[in-house]
Amino acid sequence: MSEVAEKFARITPVPAYQMVAEAIEREILSGRLRPGDPIGTEAELVKQFGVNRSTVREGIRLLEHGGLVHRDSSRRLSVGLPHYDRLASRASRALVLHQVTFRELLEATMALSLASIELAVMRATEDDIAGLESNIAATEQVMHNPAAVAAYDSEFHIMLERAGRNRVLELAREPSNMLIYPTTQVAVGGSEQGARRLIEAHRMLVEAVRRRDREMARLWTQRHLIDWRKGFEKAGMDLDQPIDTVTGDSAAGG
Repeated sequence: MSEVAEKFARITPVPAYQMVAEAIEREILSGRLRPGDPIGTEAELVKQFGVNRSTVREGIRLLEHGGLVHRDSSRRLSVGLPHYDRLASRASRALVLHQVTFRELLEATMALSLASIELAVMRATEDDIAGLESNIAATEQVMHNPAAVAAYDSEFHIMLERAGRNRVLELAREPSNMLIYPTTQVAVGGSEQGARRLIEAHRMLVEAVRRRDREMARLWTQRHLIDWRKGFEKAGMDLDQPIDTVTGDSAAGG
């Protein structure tokens, strides 16, 4: 009998602690858990996941190393604001490794955002609009914190994409979204005016969605992204420098 050539690699079981870390990370990356939100104590997580304490501790250690989870003096756990290169997906890392520039990121974001906003104008529900308005109200409360403004801005645009109900566009935007956060932090970090203009643009985008006004939506999408570029340039950044050299430690969320 001739031997059959092996076509498959052996399956390696995923350690339980890694499954714990991935479950928590999914909630954070989906936006269901936001920076500052409590996660609970190790004991509470042991009960929820049905695993032993050492498994939870190892999973949390992975997330703490990446900056996704923060532990305060009382040992309670909350969502952190990691440096973007620790949070990024494989696709985001590939963009960084290829040394994509802010100019390239802006061009791609403009094209995808215009497609997303047109679908949101057609398909957004009242619940979608209410969620966007809540995001704007929350952003107004953190105007003096560029990292928090950038985090809420990321959430706002993810919500807009979901309102368009096109999963292909959502997935296409995901890698670049992770690079937009730190550059937005830079763009609004120079002055409070940057945060004010960002909030104004968000309000007008929501109004365009409410009115089902496609032209208004396209106009404010373009203005919003032009402001992003101007803020980036005012911060002394070069549009053609690689993204990974742009922010340094400023995106660490401190």
